[in-house]
Amino acid sequence: MFTGIVTAIGTIESAEQRGDLRVVVACRFDPATIDIGASIACSGVCLTVIALGGETGDARVTFDVSGETVSRTKQGMWDRGAKLNLEPALKLGDELGGHLVTGHVDSVGQVVLAEDVGGSRKIAIRISRELAPFVAPKGSITIDGVSLTVNDVRDRTDGTCDFAVNIIPHTGEVTTLGALTKGDRVNLEIDVLARYLKRMQALAG
Repeated sequence: MFTGIVTAIGTIESAEQRGDLRVVVACRFDPATIDIGASIACSGVCLTVIALGGETGDARVTFDVSGETVSRTKQGMWDRGAKLNLEPALKLGDELGGHLVTGHVDSVGQVVLAEDVGGSRKIAIRISRELAPFVAPKGSITIDGVSLTVNDVRDRTDGTCDFAVNIIPHTGEVTTLGALTKGDRVNLEIDVLARYLKRMQALAG
């Protein structure tokens, strides 16, 4: 379980197909504080640490990424040189600064608007009709592993919808979201509470 509060940006140093895809991520973590078998969210995807190297501030963390995971996440995110938002798993007693995030990507959305508004950046993302019922104004959503509040939702005649979020300067600097432009794809995870409410509504109906 995670909170959607990113603690580092990592860079994929190598990606090698070995049945599954094996990726080595360079980041500023301290490898001494990470256990083999630990879970780390990589741009919203929960992965298991299988090897460690490097030193404090210049760590190398290795993961195996299954074909299923590759197929369900945005294209190009596992390529060499790609940037990843990283978050270690939540520990009991940690501050819950974002919202409860499972690290399972529900869908890939597309950025349809990226513009500066005041000192922040407004991002609008288009999502499928299957995901649209789970997004609501002032609700939570995870974008590339980052917990954000939905500011606005606009339903479209084809059943899809566009929702908007606000990226403050700090968030833009410490995550990859500050570099998003129109046409980019992003990993999305809906709020787990919305998932259960939708299921309860379906059964009640």
